[in-house]
Amino acid sequence: MSYIYQTCLLLSTLSGNQQCTDSEILHRYEFQEVHMGVQWRIVLYATDKPIANNASQIAFRRVKELNKVLSDYDPNSELNQLCQLSGPGKPVKVSLDLFKVLKRSQALSRETDGAFDVTISPVVRLWRRARRRKQMPDSERLQTARDLVGSQWMRLSEQNQTVELLKPGMRLDLGGIAKGYAADVALHILKAHGIDRVMIDASGDLALGDPPPGSCGWKIGISSSDAPGAKIDRYLQLKNCAVATSGDALQHVVIDGTRYSHIVNPHTGLGLTDQSRVTVITPDGMSADSLASAISVLGPEKGIALLSQKPGTACLILRHEQGELKSYESPCFSCFELPPTKP
Repeated sequence: MSYIYQTCLLLSTLSGNQQCTDSEILHRYEFQEVHMGVQWRIVLYATDKPIANNASQIAFRRVKELNKVLSDYDPNSELNQLCQLSGPGKPVKVSLDLFKVLKRSQALSRETDGAFDVTISPVVRLWRRARRRKQMPDSERLQTARDLVGSQWMRLSEQNQTVELLKPGMRLDLGGIAKGYAADVALHILKAHGIDRVMIDASGDLALGDPPPGSCGWKIGISSSDAPGAKIDRYLQLKNCAVATSGDALQHVVIDGTRYSHIVNPHTGLGLTDQSRVTVITPDGMSADSLASAISVLGPEKGIALLSQKPGTACLILRHEQGELKSYESPCFSCFELPPTKP
């Protein structure tokens, strides 16, 4: 699951009515609702409130529908129904939304050498219990869960739009990609209703359209520290892209003196212990959401090498090494950054 923290969105300081190039007067509107267990926020510019209200309600309604498809917490979700019904020799026809997310997930697993893998659910469930009890998962149960992990055990048929789980007991967890996909869909809906100047904030997973009137981009503030309440000291200017941050500042457990992240390495079955934070900029929300988690697993060298193969992407990695906080960033990250302001 991808989380963003110590990162805030600083909207343009422009106020009042703004003049567009097409001479329409645009007003700023903001809407908030809780979906997928987190706070969602839509900020948009439209000609009047009824248009803004209607478009945002349709977008939020679609996000609510997607939660019923993609949630691993809801026992009646389409995802959990798939896990219950499928097995070796039992392909299950799924909705287009679920198929799209699983197809992209499988491709991302190949691209990241398994650092991102939605079949990790059996292991993640053991670690959720470990965090509650502050005890390491039982080694035998952990090994059994690890044997069920591997995107190669998820067979997809594009022709039939079916999914077959090839090992009994497999479970899927879309926590590292579902919000990004839903944000992409919501952004597409708003644009279809003629609203291009929009920002969608899915509790830190940001999907951005055209910038506010009179601005070159949405201004995003980030911190060079991962300490809670750290000062915002760096700013990005972004448009028509997505940004997400993954880290364990808010979700970790200390067991026998070792700090384990909620982010689990699919290869080892263990929570990460390097205490890192990864911020990723990509062309779409699904990529940002998933790659932030994957790069957390891969580490700076492999993570930055992976992004260098993907146009329009960049990342910033903060990582604790030998008692010090070190910063790594891809060569293109500075292209998205605003120059520091003089005190």
